[in-house]
Amino acid sequence: MSSIKALAIRGAVWTFAGYGMSTILRLGSNLILTRLLLPEVYGLIALVYVFITGLHLFSDVGIGPSIIQNKRGDDPAFLNTAWTIQVVRGVCLWVGSLLVAGPAAQFYNEPRLLLLLPVVGLNAIISGFNSTALFTLNRQVAINKLAVYELAGQITSITVTIVFAYFNPTVWAMVAGGFASALVQMVWSHRLFPEQPNRFAWEQDAVKSIFSFGKWIFLSTALYFFVSQSDRLILGKLISLEMLGIYGIAFTLADIPRQIIGALSNKVIFPSFAKLADLPREMFRAKILKNRRYLLVGLAAGLSLMIGFGDRLVFILYKSNYHEAGWMVPIIGLGIWHTSLYFTAFPALLAVGNARYNPPGSLLAFLTIVVGLPLAFSQFGIVGAMFVIAFYDIPLYAVNMYGLWREGLICLGQDLVATALFLQLLASVLLARYLLGWGLPINQILQ
Repeated sequence: MSSIKALAIRGAVWTFAGYGMSTILRLGSNLILTRLLLPEVYGLIALVYVFITGLHLFSDVGIGPSIIQNKRGDDPAFLNTAWTIQVVRGVCLWVGSLLVAGPAAQFYNEPRLLLLLPVVGLNAIISGFNSTALFTLNRQVAINKLAVYELAGQITSITVTIVFAYFNPTVWAMVAGGFASALVQMVWSHRLFPEQPNRFAWEQDAVKSIFSFGKWIFLSTALYFFVSQSDRLILGKLISLEMLGIYGIAFTLADIPRQIIGALSNKVIFPSFAKLADLPREMFRAKILKNRRYLLVGLAAGLSLMIGFGDRLVFILYKSNYHEAGWMVPIIGLGIWHTSLYFTAFPALLAVGNARYNPPGSLLAFLTIVVGLPLAFSQFGIVGAMFVIAFYDIPLYAVNMYGLWREGLICLGQDLVATALFLQLLASVLLARYLLGWGLPINQILQ
């Protein structure tokens, strides 16, 4: 077994283990917090993080991917320059949170955003000081250390949030948890490689290299903000904070399979592909197809179960005032399939230094949701909105497939076979559910 393959397998195992533990912790904390906090609190914090996430994505110059992909990714001068850019970016993000607080509070008629956004924005300053060791570990596919690091941050956040919510069941419980997590992770990150501490530096060649590769990352992530957060931006204006919170619960559950694939994509697939990118295209493509098929089979099985029984999970885990999330889970989950196909293919383009296809794909997806979501809501209500949310990013997948074809790395045939398998498994799960007397997972809206 090659060293790269062994690294990838070990990384995949740790990613699954880490994400599995993370999911258990998240679901467990949700069980407790949904009994302490009202749905409105979830809706409000969702709005806050829409803007915070937007600021992060609008300023993403691809520091992490540059370290992973660049041949100088282990050079201290390169790393310290990247860290300096990251620190400056963190301060700029906080200033941005100050600037958007007023307009956001006015647009949503929610004065609490005036204080919430700048306070939550402080996390950006803290995270800006995170060590580049995190990216070095990713470059080395040392996922075990990253998994422990991320779990420590999550446990800190959950503990502080629950304790705070018990004594003060308001949105500030979630704010406190996020702040504590950012602080712990920042300190911990500098203990991962203490022999290589970060220092302020500014090497012009490193700056040019980072921004040259990162310009496409910047365009892609800026558009990705509109693509990934437009649902909450638009729904926040169309529905109540309570319903927005319920939607957030549904999306969190339905999104579990995609989050797993996304974690594998960033932490294992991309670094592994980057090590193979110098191979002849046909050989590189063969390795992609061979290893990707196992992921797609597992994804098809897991997603079928989530769509088939996601509503039952909502009814079992959550109080009755969250049960409307039940019918949303299978609809959103259905759209996770093509998104996950994208996540397992796009790293090949990044590995060969080509991220230019993501921006036009993201733009088309954004136009689809910004036009389709309000229109569907006006005609079919919240049900129509859920179907748009499930399928609006198909253009992103299609454009990147074109890019893979241009690079000689096309995997459309494999995707069609995998989709047929997914539909067969889903049909079997739905039949089993029907035979159990549970009807369909969208019974709530059919009755």
